[in-house]
Amino acid sequence: MYVLKDNWSIYWEGFLGTVELTVWASLLALVLGFVMASFRVAPVGSLRVFGTVWVTVLRNTPLTLLFFAVLLGLPRFGLVLPFQLFAILALGCYTSAFVCEALRSGINTVPRGQGEAARSLGMNFGQTLSLVVLPQAFRSVIPPVGSTLIALAKNSAIAGAFSVTELLGTYKTINELGYNIVWTFVWIAVGYLVITLAISALFHLLERKWGVAR
Repeated sequence: MYVLKDNWSIYWEGFLGTVELTVWASLLALVLGFVMASFRVAPVGSLRVFGTVWVTVLRNTPLTLLFFAVLLGLPRFGLVLPFQLFAILALGCYTSAFVCEALRSGINTVPRGQGEAARSLGMNFGQTLSLVVLPQAFRSVIPPVGSTLIALAKNSAIAGAFSVTELLGTYKTINELGYNIVWTFVWIAVGYLVITLAISALFHLLERKWGVAR
């Protein structure tokens, strides 16, 4: 308990850093995931190919390698940004591939006749997707998307190795001060538990309100 009390400001700064990473990377992942899912079911072949390549490359690339590519590779091309922003880009892009597949699986659960009926009424692809297909698919993808964002929160721990302020990285400072390493990690684990339970509770509420009836 003294570890937490004596180092509250360090823990709090790391906790807020992880929350900020999680929130912004989640928003980026949801937006990119939606766009890529739309590409993957689009009637335009080039868009489907782009969406497929995006998902295939990112899903099969280790997240640590992606961090190296973004944080160390992009500055070589003249793109110099704060490390935290680079971390958000790496986390968001990586997670977007999994969000995309969750959304696409939800879209595939919508009967094909729904889209055909919408097109027969004169709707274009964008209108059919946004007004007919996605509202129905959304109900079935709430649990998998929630699980994906929980994984994102835990994956944010990698950012600490790249000089980004986050919760796991606090152990270095606290360990140097001579505190018990076991209790240091216990309180770090509690911090991650708070974040993941908050995400889980949010998606549980969404599922109760809009999820598929069981």
